[in-house]
Amino acid sequence: MDGDLLSELLGPLRLRGVFRSRWTARAPWGVTGEREDCALLHYISEGTCTVELPGAEPVLLGAGELAVFPHGAGHRLGDASGGPAVPLDSLLPGREPGLARRVSIDGPGPLTAVLCGGLHYDAAAAAPLYRALPQMLVLDRAAIDGEPLLGDMLDRLSGGWDGGEPGLEIVALRAFELAFVLALRAALANLSEGEPILRALRHPAVGAALLAVQTRFAEPWTVESLAEESGLSRSAFAAAFRELVGEAPMRHLTARRMQEAARLLAESTLPHSRIARRVGYRSAVGFHLAFKQWHGSTPGEYRKNADAPAGGKR
Repeated sequence: MDGDLLSELLGPLRLRGVFRSRWTARAPWGVTGEREDCALLHYISEGTCTVELPGAEPVLLGAGELAVFPHGAGHRLGDASGGPAVPLDSLLPGREPGLARRVSIDGPGPLTAVLCGGLHYDAAAAAPLYRALPQMLVLDRAAIDGEPLLGDMLDRLSGGWDGGEPGLEIVALRAFELAFVLALRAALANLSEGEPILRALRHPAVGAALLAVQTRFAEPWTVESLAEESGLSRSAFAAAFRELVGEAPMRHLTARRMQEAARLLAESTLPHSRIARRVGYRSAVGFHLAFKQWHGSTPGEYRKNADAPAGGKR
């Protein structure tokens, strides 16, 4: 896998806040959560736990194993019996970023201990290819052992860090951020060969085009020039890109440009005309129309809502 492309995929992820909880549950137990507007992770520190997406077979996790939901997909957690489940909202209402909670479920059966995190990341900073990640990524013990820092970080997070000590919130945030990126890296390295995102990252032609879009988005790309960059004919390139990435090359390019434009609007005071040029638009009017169509608001409205800092021109 192209290390530069993988770094471009994972590097921009930045957490804005984390809701973290530590669970102890004795069988029988089950909890069902709806889709969340954040990434989710569940680390089993003791016992076993089943994780199930709607319409899919349950996956059994043991101690030292991890499930990651990059897009916050709704799912069920519970013991292996598959019995009735209670709504997550009835146990943990609210779940605001920055808070930490403990949950205990009593029962006569074996004990399971779980670290859960709701990871609120900046969607505008996430690489467009992030959308192609599977709904659930599972890391078994061997995969986590391959990332010693990840296992150590998860064990430390499972052991505490939910008190009120000064500075604890930012420490926990950065710890979860590191664990999240390490988990995604390990999961991508262990995906089955048939996963489209893995095939895209490893495909010589599509991977080359993805890296070009991610790092050189301001250039005047066309389907023809991207195909030339990848070493394929226009038709072969467009078909391979759509199959592996799930969208047309130019839509993926627009997503990358709009991602960077949103970042610059939120984090700088650059005028719209300069941002337009920096993301590949020769016309400020064309940029304005494209941004509004993509984000549903004008660049000015987006900047105002983002509450950009007064200084820090870039």
